[in-house]
Amino acid sequence: MQFLIIAHDGTDEGALERRMAVREPHIIGARAMKAAGTMIVGGAILDDDGRMIGSSCIVEMPDRAAVDAWLASDPYVTAGVWREIEVRPFRCAQLD
Repeated sequence: MQFLIIAHDGTDEGALERRMAVREPHIIGARAMKAAGTMIVGGAILDDDGRMIGSSCIVEMPDRAAVDAWLASDPYVTAGVWREIEVRPFRCAQLD
C-alpha cells in the first residue's frame, strides 16, 4: 500500500540546525529504502526563499503500522526535526 507523508519542520530558531545535524543519516536511510523499493520518491519542502522547512515522500509499505514503525526510527523524527507529520493512504497514477 502506498502512503503520502507530509512532514513540517519546527519553526523555532534551531530548526534548520537540527535538520542539518541529522540530514546525512536521514538521506542514507532514504537511499536504502529506495533500493529496497519502499521509498518511491521523496524530497524537501521549501519556503519561498528556497529554505528547507519540511519534507514529503511517497512510500510503499504493507500497512500504516509499518509506516509508523519507520517514522519512529527516522533521524528526522528522533532528533525532533519533523514536528507535524501527516500520513495519508495514496495511489500513484499509472502514467506510462
